[in-house]
Amino acid sequence: MKKVIALAMSAAVIMSTLVGCSSSKPASTGTNGEQKATKNYNVAMVTDTGGVSDQSFNQSSWEGLQAFSKKTGSKVSYLESKQETDYNTNLDKLVDAENKLIWGIGFAMSDAILNAAKTNKDVSYAIVDNSYGDKTPENVTGVTFRAEEPSFLVGYIAGKTTKTGRVGFIGGIKSPVIDQFQYGYQAGVLYAAKELGKTINVDVQYAESFSDASKGKAIANKMFSAGCDIVFHAAGGTGVGLIDAAKEAGKFAIGVDRDQAYLAPDNILTSALKLVNVAVEKVSEEAMNGSKIGGKTYTYGLKDGAVGIPKENKNVKPEVYDAAIKLQDKIKDGSIVVPFDEKTYIDFTK
Repeated sequence: MKKVIALAMSAAVIMSTLVGCSSSKPASTGTNGEQKATKNYNVAMVTDTGGVSDQSFNQSSWEGLQAFSKKTGSKVSYLESKQETDYNTNLDKLVDAENKLIWGIGFAMSDAILNAAKTNKDVSYAIVDNSYGDKTPENVTGVTFRAEEPSFLVGYIAGKTTKTGRVGFIGGIKSPVIDQFQYGYQAGVLYAAKELGKTINVDVQYAESFSDASKGKAIANKMFSAGCDIVFHAAGGTGVGLIDAAKEAGKFAIGVDRDQAYLAPDNILTSALKLVNVAVEKVSEEAMNGSKIGGKTYTYGLKDGAVGIPKENKNVKPEVYDAAIKLQDKIKDGSIVVPFDEKTYIDFTK
């Protein structure tokens, strides 16, 4: 996740563009756990099974709530889910704690959020990575991202960087959301391969988990042994295993959701960024201020400055970075339409 595509956006620009622990009880905080709430508006979130320290979108979401708390003085908290059966229970606990807005982090919580919203119509809910389309309840807000766009960019960088002509992708649990990462990545690799006039193979495997780092490591080791020298993951905490494997094998990993270079400076090539923290902070503030955010879905992409890749990374060659920047501009102006599932990928290959 590194050197690459300029997420050319200042926090201020992003903010204006976005519209609007293992624990049995909520862990609350104000500003760094010290500031007292200045408004009687409590916001909380329930993680998926990856947990709040997944180094990925759950952690990014919590950082967004912490930033919201620091800015507004509101009280924020979270509950971790160890298994899917925890979702409903955790959501109920946060309602009992009198939270005004409750976030569900991840598409896996879609049914639980929908059920909770129907039962508690006076509570506002928001969910990351899911849309209910025209059937979105009036007290529910969906937040989605065009994750295929940064995935295309990191795929292009991988294709331009690989020495073996074989790269990999590790997914968490198969779903339309993870399809965006997989097929966007494969399209970027293909684009680079055509520029280079050669074939680059992409190995794909799913771990069926967002929290099993050991399985992620085992899959990564298998891919590296098979000849892959770069592997991208969209697997939450499972992807931490990939990064460990890359360090041990002396290969490259590509991070996801946040800039994961700090986990392995010498082995993270770049990252597909998804600024969940900014969306969570902004939507929470809109809700607190009384704006109508329910009954619809907000979708953010490169044009909104809400996804991208890190600007600097020593592991990406300057010329590859510059080429990726040009592709980013083409995606923004519509010259390149990045595929997001198998069908659109097949169309893209033609």
